[in-house]
Amino acid sequence: MTHPAPADSAPPNKTRLAAVLAAAFLGWMFDGMEMGLFPLIARPALLQMQQAQGIALTDSFVALWMGYATASFLVGAALGGVVFGWLGDKIGRVRAMAASILVYSIFTGLIYFAQEPWHLCAARFLGALGMGGEWSLGIALVMEVWPAKHRPLMAGVIGAAANVGFALIAVITIFFKVTIDSWRWVALIGAAPALLTFIVRLFVPESEKWQAAVKSDTVKTDPLKEIFGPKLWKTTLIATALSSVALIGTWGSVQWLPLWADKMAGAADPTAKGWTGMTSGIGAVIGCLLGAYVGRFITRRMAYFLLSLGSLISCAVLFRGIDTFGPPFLVLTFIVGALTAAFYGWLPLYLPELFPTRVRATGQGLSFNAGRILAAVGALQMGSLMQTFDGSYAKAGAVITLIYVVGLGLIWLAPETKGKPLPA
Repeated sequence: MTHPAPADSAPPNKTRLAAVLAAAFLGWMFDGMEMGLFPLIARPALLQMQQAQGIALTDSFVALWMGYATASFLVGAALGGVVFGWLGDKIGRVRAMAASILVYSIFTGLIYFAQEPWHLCAARFLGALGMGGEWSLGIALVMEVWPAKHRPLMAGVIGAAANVGFALIAVITIFFKVTIDSWRWVALIGAAPALLTFIVRLFVPESEKWQAAVKSDTVKTDPLKEIFGPKLWKTTLIATALSSVALIGTWGSVQWLPLWADKMAGAADPTAKGWTGMTSGIGAVIGCLLGAYVGRFITRRMAYFLLSLGSLISCAVLFRGIDTFGPPFLVLTFIVGALTAAFYGWLPLYLPELFPTRVRATGQGLSFNAGRILAAVGALQMGSLMQTFDGSYAKAGAVITLIYVVGLGLIWLAPETKGKPLPA
């Protein structure tokens, strides 16, 4: 007698796969545009607000509020990762993802109306709730729908998506100069992704693995309680620590490169921050793809170790060896962008391999976004260090990026998952 083939062995529906990938990619790409937008408008916005208060224009004021705004974003993203991740495990990946995109679009667009520095912080916090949620939901959906053999490629593609958005917003600012008088119009771009919400709800199919897990979960699992339960608490803490290293390096220093370029170039070249953002973004796209792709050939742990080492060395050369804006700065920005962003190709590959389906969105969402809490501390420290170093982005960045030393040792405490199926 012939038995029907298991669901996992059935040929995948190509239209379904494409719809899922497109939704996750666009959601995270627009997320990247939102993240890339703020470093490009922050300095002009804060200088305008400083001017309106009758305070002498200084980069110390900019650095202080940039630190607060970045920390607000990271704390909001951490909270959003937990809330929307939990929601995705309860009501489905697709519905929760659509809601997360709507939230980050609306509140990023509201930056247009900011009049005080704290308004920027509030908008960044609220918008970040959606951004933090979109990452965990998009990754969970793609990894559960696409066949296992494509996981490294999919991780790289999704990881690169945000940096495609980062590069796109930088291109816009090269041709549309972001100044004290024009930054508000650039902020309005942040509202555009709201349209994607309707497309996601209409055309993107739900994860069958999630649906099956919900049906079989007769005891109605509490995702938060389980990821901190006796079987998963160590995994959750390790995943959070690994994410933290990458996030502190990025948000504590690399995200500040456009501001540093803007200061070095001065009023003579208002496009410097745009070129810096685009160069970093292009490098990051390549880095994300490579960061996941090498997972096909070497172990997960060795890949993370090499990324930590490369990031440590390249950041040291950039922050300790460059003091003027020009081709050498842009070349090193490209290299640093590639190596430090490669973690965001590695993390979408590794984190889903640590948690079972019924709590995957919550587990990876919390661990990745809880890392943002520590990254928020790093961002605040960057602002404090700039005060100590008389407004020097280079000296402050050189200190913050020593965090990659921690990654060199931390990874050997993590489990190796290469070649293993996603936990059921």
